[in-house]
Amino acid sequence: MELSGAEILVQSLKDEGVEHIFGYPGGAVLHIYDAIFKQKDVQHILVRHEQGAVHAADGYARSTGRPGVALVTSGPGATNAVTGIATAYMDSIPLVVLTGQVPTPFIGSDAFQEVDTVGITRPCVKHNFLVKDVRDLAETIKKAFYIATSGRPGPVVVDVPKDVTSPYIKIPYAYPDRVRLRSYNPVKKGHSGQIKKAVDLMLSAECPVFYTGGGVVSGDGAAELTELVRETGFPITSTLMGLGGYPGTDKQFLGMLGMHGTYEANMAMHECDVLIAVGARFDDRVTGKIKDFCPDAKIIHVDIDPASISKNVRVDIPIVGPVKGVLADMVRVVKGHKKRPHAGNLDRWWGRIEKWRGKNCLKYNARSKLIKPQFALEVLQKVTGGDAYVASDVGQHQMWAAQFLQFDQPRRWLNSGGLGTMGFGLPAALGAKVAHPDKDVVCVTGDGSIQMNIQELATCKHYDLPLKILLLNNGYLGMVRQWQEFFYEGRYSQVDVEARPDFVKLAEAYGHVGMRIENPTDLEEAMREAFAMKDRLVFMDVVIDPAENVYPMMEAGKGHHEMQLSPECELS
Repeated sequence: MELSGAEILVQSLKDEGVEHIFGYPGGAVLHIYDAIFKQKDVQHILVRHEQGAVHAADGYARSTGRPGVALVTSGPGATNAVTGIATAYMDSIPLVVLTGQVPTPFIGSDAFQEVDTVGITRPCVKHNFLVKDVRDLAETIKKAFYIATSGRPGPVVVDVPKDVTSPYIKIPYAYPDRVRLRSYNPVKKGHSGQIKKAVDLMLSAECPVFYTGGGVVSGDGAAELTELVRETGFPITSTLMGLGGYPGTDKQFLGMLGMHGTYEANMAMHECDVLIAVGARFDDRVTGKIKDFCPDAKIIHVDIDPASISKNVRVDIPIVGPVKGVLADMVRVVKGHKKRPHAGNLDRWWGRIEKWRGKNCLKYNARSKLIKPQFALEVLQKVTGGDAYVASDVGQHQMWAAQFLQFDQPRRWLNSGGLGTMGFGLPAALGAKVAHPDKDVVCVTGDGSIQMNIQELATCKHYDLPLKILLLNNGYLGMVRQWQEFFYEGRYSQVDVEARPDFVKLAEAYGHVGMRIENPTDLEEAMREAFAMKDRLVFMDVVIDPAENVYPMMEAGKGHHEMQLSPECELS
């Protein structure tokens, strides 16, 4: 079978099992789009902006565990994609991003729509390639998917000059069964001696805590983690990215930790004597002041990426390996161990934790005549039964969603954790809906974030993607306003977005259903009506209390034991 470069690229995607690709055409990729037109196996989703394409591929990947694929043109197509690539890189999401490039003879000549895509993306990809010969194309695509999905996942960019995809040059096609990269050999199994040493320490602990991150989700280790936590009886907390890696409704789960984590999670971290960190990277939003982080704890750290271990916090027992396999080995060693956790010590530890829980740190004014955002999310949890895929944007609404939505399964919570990308929510929800057409998919967003990629409402209409949008509308860039209230004496500089559109009319202009909800008593009925419309995108503009802040809050540079609780909590 002899194929052109464009045909090789599309056939390679088929051979990788790719069913959907998100993209936006342009001159440098027209040969590829012509090859896509001539086949039906790979469905192309036409977004309305390249950033939206990569975020949609990202949402697809997060919700399925399979690599997302995006296709953009050269120049501004590639640069528009960079924010999406960096978002995926920070959160270890497997993507293959195909970028067009000017023909090879023109590279370096400042040709029309030429940028150094390889150079621009190098700091925010797991790897990138510039393909200069059509004979290298199939193998490069194979390498790209292998690198993106193995070890610590991440985005891979493949930059393809237009002449490499020319329809006039055809060569024999054979897609490799496997590739071997001499300089890239990710660890496939944790060290058995380190695992035994870690279990010995765990079972001797008096005040243990599991601290888990997004690596549990991306490493498909949720089932093994759940078994290990229940076998030991230890408390567990999670990062923003790790939510769903352990059932959020389980009594052993303390909620999210960190800057806006629960009082009980942060206090348990501060007071623990053994910390078992799994698939987490000790991010600054989690650790707070490093000097005060878990001051009396011995630390076990399980991670697929050796570069993450002792990078921010020095650990005592490092274990490099795939989270799923290491946790399975830990379960086996724990079950076969002569020693069990000391029941009396564990009971006393849980007694202290329950006192911290008694603070009711997420308490808010439920009697308010204004809609409280916390209440809106509690209603969402009730209406969906916790079974929806939820993509959030970034800001106060993201933190409230993380606090008040309870995820019992992995891959249901999709958000930009590391980069904190506003505008992520809508295209990510779009990608998840493409992957899960029969499931409820919700975008939780704010009136600042939603306008950053609101053009993707057109994509949702184009492909009849009936997701639901829950806009928590407070008229501000809420998180920035909160910081200005706390740390800048209420000098609200450039955070008032009062000149915002009528979102109901805007949704209707795109061909969708719009609702505006201002009264707490109307919220549940309106939300049930929205979710009952299975074939329509419904945009719920929920007007919330503009003065509401996210609590608890651990200020930057402070420790877990120095949290600021809400006025409601302090009064109780």
